[in-house]
Amino acid sequence: MRIRSLGVIDDAVVELSPGFTAVTGETGAGKTMVVTSLGLLLGGRADAALVRIGARNAVVEGRISVPEGAAAAARAGEAGAELDDGALLISRTVSAEGRSRAHLGGRSVPVGLLAEIADDLVAVHGQTDQQGLLKQSRQRQALDRYAGDAVAGPLAGYTGAYKRLRAVTTELEELTTRARERAQEADMLRFGLDEIAGVEPRAGEDVELAEEAERLGHAEALASAASLAHAALAGNPEDPESVDAGTLVAGAQRALEAVRAHDPELAALTDRIGEVGILLRDVAGDLAGYADDLDADPLRLAAVEERRAALTGLTRKYGQDISAVLAWAEESAARLTDLDGDDERIEELTAERDRLRAELGGLAQTLSQARTEAAERFAAAVTAELASLAMPHARVSFDIRQTEDPDGVEVGGRTVAHGPSGVDEVELLLAPHPGAPPRPIAKGASGGELSRVMLAVEVVFAGTDPVPTYLFDEVDAGVGGKAAVEIGRRLAKLAKSAQVVVVTHLPQVAAFADRQLLVAKTNDGTVTRSGVKVLEGEDRIRELSRMLAGQEDSETARAHAEELLATARADGRQPRADG
Repeated sequence: MRIRSLGVIDDAVVELSPGFTAVTGETGAGKTMVVTSLGLLLGGRADAALVRIGARNAVVEGRISVPEGAAAAARAGEAGAELDDGALLISRTVSAEGRSRAHLGGRSVPVGLLAEIADDLVAVHGQTDQQGLLKQSRQRQALDRYAGDAVAGPLAGYTGAYKRLRAVTTELEELTTRARERAQEADMLRFGLDEIAGVEPRAGEDVELAEEAERLGHAEALASAASLAHAALAGNPEDPESVDAGTLVAGAQRALEAVRAHDPELAALTDRIGEVGILLRDVAGDLAGYADDLDADPLRLAAVEERRAALTGLTRKYGQDISAVLAWAEESAARLTDLDGDDERIEELTAERDRLRAELGGLAQTLSQARTEAAERFAAAVTAELASLAMPHARVSFDIRQTEDPDGVEVGGRTVAHGPSGVDEVELLLAPHPGAPPRPIAKGASGGELSRVMLAVEVVFAGTDPVPTYLFDEVDAGVGGKAAVEIGRRLAKLAKSAQVVVVTHLPQVAAFADRQLLVAKTNDGTVTRSGVKVLEGEDRIRELSRMLAGQEDSETARAHAEELLATARADGRQPRADG
């Protein structure tokens, strides 16, 4: 892993051993930046404050070996990333403005993808994770993770039923609480539909009646104008000497007929005059029919105005014209059908809610039983691990309980509260020595005990749900003496089947590492490429001496450091699983 411009680190390369790597150094030297860097590679949150002052951005690059057939390799392949000789090349850049970019296998990818892949490759544990273990929700998650498919199957079924029950309950509450508003809306729609049905309007009827009213209101003037126009075109039979347009046009045609044979152009004009004559006769006939058919009945006009008033009453309430009124009626009828069907819908939802609550109760009971069975095995396994961590008399157990709730679901003859993860409240208990009552670890565990419980839990997980790499950031805080030696011994044992990286201030832990890395500042307060180095031989003894006594050259500290290394070597004679 290469780190540039991150915190106190200017430019450094961290080479991690396949087995157990211990990262040590003075307080403030930058050990935590190693953990932070790995966190960024694994999709952790970017923070502009991490960028070294004066630098444009911080860059972390890493190479992570991926087991063949691992889900992480498949997920990376889906994103277009390519493996480099069985390893993924990951890069994360954080700008001084806080912007972040990620690259995986040569492809730019969302940061969230790094976090997805990390879940299958690395388990990160620090002091914040210890504090998280104090929360009951995290304790339940740990138990569920240990139980595996025995809990995952019932939990998936329960979660689906729970989500559906929530949706049904929400819809049911909305329908029942809005019953009054729905009834008022239904009454309003029925009134409007009845009013429209009483009038029985036709599409376009308002336009037709407006035209008819205009015609009836001016019937006398229209009839007089039509008669005058007819007389002008066809003549007045009461005045034989009157001259009309039809007679004049007929005379013009006769005048041309005698000579049309001498000129084709004149013949064409003669034909056109003949057409005019025909058109005049047609129009004159239509005018005569119009005048005869024109109805000047005042009763009809009154009936039209009355009908128009009725239609206007509808358009004033339900639309700008009759077409809009009819559209409103169609939509309202559909809405009224929905409202009238709400009662039936309420019955359906109530039946489904009751069925889901019964189903949820059965699933919750199955889930609770699976957790109870897994809790016994999990507690026994963690207790056995604590015995190898200098807590031989400690006992771990789980308290799995439910809370009575009249609005809950029925489980085993009791009505209990339920949530998205079931009905169980899961709490991890610790009895640190014989005679001590089991108490919640949030109340009864010291810092050192909590560190060892955390480590024991992770070791148990390593046997049931392993990942290739474990990173521990000072999880040995609050521990010393024999307990520290046992933690180092247990981490070394875990490293026989996985890669283990530990940031520690305890020489008892560091002595058991296959490789020890020292993070050291230069005189100007930075960590350069030469500031992260592998300690071997005399250098390692000097660093362990410093960690023991604060003095690299103390003979007593050197002797103790050599003794620690000898003890660790004696424990490590059994080879690691990867050879």
